[in-house]
Amino acid sequence: MGKIPAPTAGRQKCLVCLAFRGGGCGALLFLGICLGRRIEIGILYSRSGNYRLLSESCRSGAMTAIADINADPAIPIEFVPVERDPQGNIDGYATGCADILGNSGARHIIGCITSWSRKEVIPILERAGGTLWYACPYEGFEANEHVVYMHACPNQHLVPLLAYVVPRFGANGFLLGSNYIWGWETNRVARDLIADAGGKVLGERYLPLGEVDVSRLIAEIQATRPDFVLNNLIGSSSYAFIAAYAELAERDPHFRPERCPILSCNLTECELPALNEAGNGHLSVGPYFHDISAADRQGDSAPSIMPASSFEAAAYASVRTLAEILARNPGAQWPDLPQAFAGTSFRTPLGDISIDPQTQHATLPVQIGRIEGTAFKTVTLTKGVAPDPYLSRYDRTETFGRPRLRVVS
Repeated sequence: MGKIPAPTAGRQKCLVCLAFRGGGCGALLFLGICLGRRIEIGILYSRSGNYRLLSESCRSGAMTAIADINADPAIPIEFVPVERDPQGNIDGYATGCADILGNSGARHIIGCITSWSRKEVIPILERAGGTLWYACPYEGFEANEHVVYMHACPNQHLVPLLAYVVPRFGANGFLLGSNYIWGWETNRVARDLIADAGGKVLGERYLPLGEVDVSRLIAEIQATRPDFVLNNLIGSSSYAFIAAYAELAERDPHFRPERCPILSCNLTECELPALNEAGNGHLSVGPYFHDISAADRQGDSAPSIMPASSFEAAAYASVRTLAEILARNPGAQWPDLPQAFAGTSFRTPLGDISIDPQTQHATLPVQIGRIEGTAFKTVTLTKGVAPDPYLSRYDRTETFGRPRLRVVS
């Protein structure tokens, strides 16, 4: 029997494989006829609700990555998305996660925006043996073996942001947050960092998700006159506050961004059109802003794709990284991930990244950007910041310089 040459022109689909969920046809693969293995992958993002812009950005990144992988003949798998939409309802995340894991072959889910929704699905993942690839910044102090954390944790967002701001604007802050775990915990860490910098927290207030009446917040901020405002509001609450703050700055020059900026750890390009330029001059931090290429952020071999936000970039990176792992080991599930991460770098729009096998958090670049219209202008870039989700390596002297001393009697 003569040798049967492997096909060389493009991705060819095997009709036999299409009849089987979650895998390819081994016999035909042996003959070199079947090039692809169909693998179902979960997508769990809300397409409506208070943080729709963030969800749509993540979903766009995930779906674009799936399309790119399926069109790439060099990648021997084909992803089949299994999508559920919680519609902005917190109860819908656990239900959607259970539906994906219970009624499809998907073992990996790209999804969730808020920390509330992430924590809702973790018990489902633990029971069913699934993995969540989480593409959003979060408050840290978590390392679950069923979650891969592909966006920034506090030492990659809040710590470097305050280290940049305090010497330039001052250490006294006013803290805002949406009334759930992201706001609570990020502001808890901020209180400690502000104290370490020798400053004071002049106020701390929370709004329910979706609340847009910010008049009380504006009045308190005007009365206390902080050096900066840390904004951990999300979605429509954040947009309403930034718009009202711009009106305050027109009345009172103290609150112009060059004197008292708004700081954000989760504001990206996908939300700037909703601000109608009210955010101009204010600051945000993340692993990606569009004005710096992936190669300049980290690594020379990053894909040429330029996502519209760090949420989109991290979701794309999640799918791309998963594809690399499953191409080598099609049945890889959560127990296999630490070994797959060990000593490996992954080519992503964020640059070449690695993932810590112990905490399953990514090493990322850190960019601080200033809003200019519907884009960010990067003011600082630090490459390859290793994750420290529990701030176990945090050094206040290294971050803020020598502690300020005062005479006591």
